[in-house]
Amino acid sequence: MSQPLSGQTILVTGASGEIGRAIVKALAEDGARPIIHYGRDRAGAESLNAEIGGKGIIISTDLSAADGAFALWQRSLEATGRIHALINNAGVLSRIAIDAEPDQWHAAWQKEFQVNFFAAADLSKEAIRHFKTHGGGRIINMASRAGQRGYAADAMPYGATKAALVNLTKSIARSFGGDGVTAIAIAPGWVRTRMAEEFVAKNGKQAAVGEIPIGEMAEPQAVAELVAFALRASQASLNGATLDVNGGSYIR
Repeated sequence: MSQPLSGQTILVTGASGEIGRAIVKALAEDGARPIIHYGRDRAGAESLNAEIGGKGIIISTDLSAADGAFALWQRSLEATGRIHALINNAGVLSRIAIDAEPDQWHAAWQKEFQVNFFAAADLSKEAIRHFKTHGGGRIINMASRAGQRGYAADAMPYGATKAALVNLTKSIARSFGGDGVTAIAIAPGWVRTRMAEEFVAKNGKQAAVGEIPIGEMAEPQAVAELVAFALRASQASLNGATLDVNGGSYIR
């Protein structure tokens, strides 16, 4: 069986979540050794590693801490010696209304930017430095349809962080492609996760898929397959691209 990622060590943040789990499995199937990052769910990380035959490396850090991303990179490098790709997948989404008190408003924006963007930027910084001196590498930033078209009134921080991730991807692609460092953003719309299923149970399916021409959410595995494909050496020309996975609900 073809394993186009054989020999590659790939760091996946937020790997114990549903999309992260699917990504780790897809990478392992293609021959990679995943670094399975988690924040709190150690049991989930361990069960995931068991599912891929113990081929991964489990590392925990708190990306909501200012130094969490740097600690994650250092521990990952100490454990492996060489990292070939970084998947910035970790993310949080909280609700905050414009009527919120200023301290609550600031806290919500700070938390989401810290986890969704600042941690990704810090990891990208370390990855670029490592890749430049070790023969190149690839960065994939998990963005969102929300970062492309805007988001709900009570979740504006989330959409803003994802838009920032798309711009970070473009900047890396333009600035470091000549050094063998390539960057790609993947922007899913609705993905069938537990959170999505809870939303459907509460609001009805049409509330989620009414704007999706194909009438269905994406499956986590479909997103994961795209991540694995984008990491193939043959796909260097995807550098700087934002790949939409939204069923046609937002078309640029």
